[in-house]
Amino acid sequence: MIIDREGPVPPYRQIADDLRRKIEDGTIPPGRRIPTTVEMEQEYEVARDTLRKATKVLKDEGLVESVRGMGLYVVDRGQQDAEG
Repeated sequence: MIIDREGPVPPYRQIADDLRRKIEDGTIPPGRRIPTTVEMEQEYEVARDTLRKATKVLKDEGLVESVRGMGLYVVDRGQQDAEG
């Protein structure tokens, strides 16, 4: 994905939108780790701070959760519904 640095949507939001699409269409399925910061730096060609902002959006939306020492994983929403 190419980030539009001149457009009205900030880069972190474009990345969050791209990752959200991948989660929703099953490209990154529930329980799977999203790409590492290093992998996303290479894919999106942005700074780590931009990636932190993007992943915070997804955390705030409940799409991913942090697993200490392991990375960010897609939340299994079906399992969440069954538990809550």
